[in-house]
Amino acid sequence: MEKALFPAGAALVFGGSGGIGRSVVQCFAEAGSDVAIGFHSKVEAAETLAREVEGLGRKASVHGADVRDPAQVEAAFEAAVAAHGRVHTVVWGAGPLVDQVMLSETTHEQWRRAIDTEVHGFFNTVQAALPHFRAQGGGSFVTLGSAGHMRWPDKDGLSVAPKASNESLVRGIAKEEGRHNIRANSVLVGVIEAGMFLELTRQGVFGPEWVAEVQKGLALKRWGQPEEIGHAAVFLASSRAAYVTGQQINVSGGYGI
Repeated sequence: MEKALFPAGAALVFGGSGGIGRSVVQCFAEAGSDVAIGFHSKVEAAETLAREVEGLGRKASVHGADVRDPAQVEAAFEAAVAAHGRVHTVVWGAGPLVDQVMLSETTHEQWRRAIDTEVHGFFNTVQAALPHFRAQGGGSFVTLGSAGHMRWPDKDGLSVAPKASNESLVRGIAKEEGRHNIRANSVLVGVIEAGMFLELTRQGVFGPEWVAEVQKGLALKRWGQPEEIGHAAVFLASSRAAYVTGQQINVSGGYGI
């Protein structure tokens, strides 16, 4: 008899109300896990998604937090535990809409906002989760990183650089916390037809020349779908990846090969 994919409890998805995060939440629910949806400002989107999860026969809860504030992150985590009894996985997918600028044109304010949200936010989340994971005999972190680690994409430094820091944190967590049966892995996200990509395309930031240039670097000549990120995140969090830690799955159509 195959082992259950997840223990009792929920996956807590920070950034769960966003375009990619939404599909991650749905994939966990479809795989049989209850879900806690972390959001910053999109409360209506989070609540609508929770109802959809419940329509799939799983329990859902919503938790607002500014991830830059450790107290808010801890409160959201504790509320998720109270709602579900246990959090077995934290998926880190929070982050602002990323301004597309060259490093030489990046302002201190833009840089600080990116680091505060993505790096400090993830660190705050790790600090909130570790005592619970240890007490429960284990747990899993899955971060949504960037395929830009494989090949630097011009003007995307405000996304790639903070996520590179988190990749190092993932390896550190894997090394230090493995003795407590705590795993940490990442999904490197390519160009996905959801969320930030669609919004920046609507704004005219990504035009035909950008599309042609990026697709030159893809082995698979199409954009990714958000559920393809969700399936990878579910695998890394599940018992099927129980001996996998400190690793990356690059879901980007072969970008950087």
